[in-house]
Formats: sequence, C-alpha cells, structure tokens
Amino acid sequence: MSSEIRVVKLSENIGARIDGVRLGALEADTAAAVNQALVEHKVVFFRGQHHLDDDSQYAFAESLGVPTTPHPTLKFDGSKVMRLEAIGGSGANQWHTDVTFVDRPPKASILRAVELPSYGGTTTWASTVAAYQQLPQPLKVLAENLWAVHNNAFDYASVDPALLAAAQVAPEALLNYAAEFHSIHFETQHPVVRVHPESGEKSLLLGSFVKSFLDVNVAESQALFRIFQDRITRLENTIRWNWELGDVAVWDNRSTQHYAVSDFGDQPRRMHRITLAGDIPVNAHGERSRPIAGDASEYSVVDTPKSLVA
Repeated sequence: MSSEIRVVKLSENIGARIDGVRLGALEADTAAAVNQALVEHKVVFFRGQHHLDDDSQYAFAESLGVPTTPHPTLKFDGSKVMRLEAIGGSGANQWHTDVTFVDRPPKASILRAVELPSYGGTTTWASTVAAYQQLPQPLKVLAENLWAVHNNAFDYASVDPALLAAAQVAPEALLNYAAEFHSIHFETQHPVVRVHPESGEKSLLLGSFVKSFLDVNVAESQALFRIFQDRITRLENTIRWNWELGDVAVWDNRSTQHYAVSDFGDQPRRMHRITLAGDIPVNAHGERSRPIAGDASEYSVVDTPKSLVA
C-alpha cells in the first residue's frame, strides 16, 4: 500500500477525506485501506480526480466490490453508470438510502461530479449507526423488533410543483420518469435495525422508500417513522459536502442516508454514480430481509463480505 495515503477525519460521527490516492484500478492493499476507511467513516471523499472518466470510475468500483447495473428499473441506454442529471427541483432532494426497495440494497455508492452549478448543489450524508447508538434503550428495543415495508412506488407528493415550474421541467418528463422508475414494482420487508456485515455495528434502515411498518396502523407508522428518522438527521450526525469538479464521494450505503440539496435554481448539475452489490440485511435476531414483489437478480448479485471484526 502506498505510504502516501492519508485519511483525514472531518467530523466526529461521519466523514473523512482520503488523500494520496489516484483513483482507477487499485492494488489490493490500497483498495483494502479505502474500504476500511469507508466502513469506519461511513462516507469518504477524494479531491482532484480530474482524470476519471466512466471507464476508470468503473475500474475503481471493481476494486472495491462487484458493480451492479445502474438501477433496477432505469436503464440509461445501456450505460454502465447511472447518469444523474438534475435541474432545480428535479433531483433526489429527500433523505434516502439507495435502492432499499430491493432485498439486496447496494453495499456502497460511488459518485463523481461531472458538471456543477455555480452555487449550491451540495450533498449531505447522515450516519444511521450514530443515530441507533444515540437511542435510549427502550427505543433500541422497539426498533430492533420493527419491520418496515419499502417499495419504489413514485411519490408525487414529494415533488414541489413550484420548483419544477421554476426549473422549467415539463410535467410529461416527470410522468415519463415516474413510469420508468416504477416499470417493475419492487417491495421488500426490511428490519428497522440491521447489523453491518463487516463492522458488526447496528444501524437504522429507513429513508424515503419506507411506506409503512408491519403490524402497525398508518398513524402509528407515521409517528414511529418520524421518531427514528429525526434521530438520523440530527445535525451532529451529518456532514455536508461542497462539490468541486474532480471530486468523488463514496458512501457506505449500509450505514448512511443522503440528501441532494436542491438549491441551485435552474442550473444543470450532472453526476455519474456506480453502486456496488450488497448483502441481504440481517437484524439483531438473525432474520433476513424478505422480498415481497420484484426479482432483483438482474440488477445485482448478492455479495456478502467477510467480517472485519476479529
């Protein structure tokens, strides 16, 4: 491993910058060091990676795991990367963990800045591990015995019509996107608390794809969701990144949520993302997530890593 690698912690609960690594295909020991930093810090950032293109970003992804297809339903014309092109309010401006509507959510996501607005367009991540650890014991016990239903039904209520109008996003474009996003219905029952397959840490598995809790009525589901989701997004559990061209962010999707901040008006913002295959979540009682609808095998293999805990 290169002696120049340096991990710079950025906040107490989440986030680090990694210096001294030129991204692309990595040697095994360098990849292991990056993965160790990822598991420990939940999200890691690299500056100055201007040399990267889609192919070398993909090679970097292969160094850390098994890349998935870009998305379970969005196809991107056969591209190996997911092209996230947002204008104004059309981005993913809600707290979520990636692709939790399938039974095998990604291990990690690798995001590269391609085109940035002149202001705004930041991304914020939150540690779902810190959120769980901060719960009082009675709420930990409650959370560890709850299951949530996640699906990919498009939530029109989450789209602000005023932002779409300001960004000149046509309603037909939104309808077409929604139809493709939900072209295959996926639904999975996940435990609210999952055990990280590498670190053994417990975290809260929630986010905007949650529709309800099992054996709980609608009003109670909404109240429970807010109790736990509000813990995740406490400011001390978050880190906000101001993007520059050449930046790459990698986040552990098993222990984070993130939010793309829609604060850049009608300017374009383009990012390219690759996700890595993950495992099927397991709760504190050894029970695995249960797929209800949709077959995710074409999207991703199941990749269960070795534990890092001695």
